[in-house]
Amino acid sequence: MKHFINGIIKENPVLVLMLGLCPVLAVSGTVRDAAGMGVAVIFVLTCSNIVISLIKNWVPSQLRIPIFIIVISTFVTINDYTMQAYFPELYKVLGVFVPLIVVNCIILARAEAFASRHSVSASILDGLGIGIGFTLAVVAMGAIREALGSGTILGKTIIGESFRENSVLLMILPPGAFLVIAFLMAGMNKWVKK
Repeated sequence: MKHFINGIIKENPVLVLMLGLCPVLAVSGTVRDAAGMGVAVIFVLTCSNIVISLIKNWVPSQLRIPIFIIVISTFVTINDYTMQAYFPELYKVLGVFVPLIVVNCIILARAEAFASRHSVSASILDGLGIGIGFTLAVVAMGAIREALGSGTILGKTIIGESFRENSVLLMILPPGAFLVIAFLMAGMNKWVKK
């Protein structure tokens, strides 16, 4: 369980390790988009960790990274096609960021640093922990940005009409993503140090 909890708190890929920030900043405009990306990352990370942990003893060291990328890209392709078939609106919004999970440094770093050196059960817990940590960070950003930027969460009004007319437009724009992630990182670092 230590591996699972570390991925959420002490080794949170977004708020502590600062990995994979490009998709986090790009898709955290709403809770729906952020959650969709989070689920995609959890799926790819957990499945690739399992396979890499299973094949680690048969992979020659000089071919390690290319084989890891093939494994990761297989699960990204499954995820991409599934999302395109069953969630077309979400697929359109996330756009290029779904296929780019292949080169997301979180996924490759966990494959290289963890799954290739640990058992399948530990790799599953690590994949789930890191994936959930990523998802919690991106959904928190999406909730803050959507609430302050448009006064809604998942399209439902949570703040009165008077606020919605004077909402903080900056929050749904790219600079809002940078501000929100800065405050979340500062809060997480202060909490982890305690």
